[in-house]
Amino acid sequence: MPRINYVASDGGLTEVDVAAGKRVMQTALAKGIDGIIGECGGQAMCATCHVYVDDSWLDRLPEMQADEDEMLEDTVCERTDSSRLSCQIAVSDELDGIRVRIPERQV
Repeated sequence: MPRINYVASDGGLTEVDVAAGKRVMQTALAKGIDGIIGECGGQAMCATCHVYVDDSWLDRLPEMQADEDEMLEDTVCERTDSSRLSCQIAVSDELDGIRVRIPERQV
């Protein structure tokens, strides 16, 4: 079972095992991870599930689609090269151990 490592803005780490196919945002909401809101329910229509993906994992993610790229222009915290919408990251065995950092604020 793949594991997601959520790093809070204060540096605290929460490790969560998740079934393959679940999304990073969906899992955060189900497990009560603070800092990920997901107002649109995972439709890439808001930016309240913005995360910073650890650089070592970026090349393993699917290519960013235009709608995600557009939504990332509206993040409250700074967009960086490692910014992604967690609703667009489906966990797989290949992403076992992925580390995402949660911004200080989403709204």
